[in-house]
Amino acid sequence: MLRRLVLTTLAPLAATAGAAGLGPIPSLPLLSPPDTLTVTVSKSSHPNANGTYRLECGSEASGNHPAADRACERLARLAEEGKDPFAAVDKDRFCTQQYGGSAVAHITGDWRGQAVDARFSRANGCEIERWENLEPVLPHVRG
Repeated sequence: MLRRLVLTTLAPLAATAGAAGLGPIPSLPLLSPPDTLTVTVSKSSHPNANGTYRLECGSEASGNHPAADRACERLARLAEEGKDPFAAVDKDRFCTQQYGGSAVAHITGDWRGQAVDARFSRANGCEIERWENLEPVLPHVRG
């Protein structure tokens, strides 16, 4: 929305400057919107882990997420590595049949310009690994 406001404000000025013979106006760097996620955790045996948290990662971390700074750092590191932390486990992957607890999570929002709608559980070894890879965005829970 901010980008649209800036562009609609500057476009008429650029046209006026060109018509007045002032030459082109240098381009401004585009502001990228912050990553905004809603993290909902439920069914955890750790009552402090359950809840819905907002996480915003931009020039600084914000929201009511209990570990916002560390969560944003983790997401930035995964982005640098070129990994999609919200990708589902490949259906053809073999996973150990171990149970990591009843905790489930749902993450929605926008990350790196892409819509996120991801569900997490601790139902088997692959899902446990996926959950732990995203800590501290998701809480550290065991059992």
